[in-house]
Amino acid sequence: MIVIEKILTAEEVSLFRQQLADAPWLDGKQTAMGMAASVKNNTQADANQDVVRQLANQLLAQIGHNPKVVSAALPHKIFPPCFNRYSETEEYGFHVDAAVMRVPGTADVIRSDMSMTTFLSEPDEYDGGELIISTEFGDQQIKLPAGYSVLYPSSSLHKVTAVTRGERIAAITWMQSMVADGSLRQNLYQLDQSIQSLINQGKTDREELNKLHNVYHNLIRQFTQL
Repeated sequence: MIVIEKILTAEEVSLFRQQLADAPWLDGKQTAMGMAASVKNNTQADANQDVVRQLANQLLAQIGHNPKVVSAALPHKIFPPCFNRYSETEEYGFHVDAAVMRVPGTADVIRSDMSMTTFLSEPDEYDGGELIISTEFGDQQIKLPAGYSVLYPSSSLHKVTAVTRGERIAAITWMQSMVADGSLRQNLYQLDQSIQSLINQGKTDREELNKLHNVYHNLIRQFTQL
């Protein structure tokens, strides 16, 4: 589980919110698959609307160029972001995201390795609505500031608790990684972050950094699936 800070600025969040307010919203069950549909109770911005598509593309560009996202997910394909809304009493029970997803309007499919939620509502705008992710260390509760994202394995059980006050708006997307093995992907992320930390500290000899960088990229070459 990795938190991405300020993938959208406050000004961008405000713009997204303004434009989404005028967009048509549909029953979220229409996009749920299998067992997930029976526990999904929310609405989703109509992805066929031009304004929604434009916002999705704008967020997609931010995601694709974010260094921490690239380091953590090593994305090969990214599903167009979807915007969801939870009003009072609405929730999404425990579920697992579909392993394979077809990109709307295309023949392309992606394997969902990583899921990503970007919060568009401030935490004090609503009660409840926490993203709960089941991990080997127990259930983790996520409720982040607007513009922040959380990246987590699509294989994990997760849910959104019922909103009891206000309204929770967020964007969700999924990524197929170039490295399918989650443990290996995590190790590569930790290695890359350590290298970046050493670079930023400016105390490590360039020759040693080059050796570490060489190891990292050779591992990427060895295990990447394209």
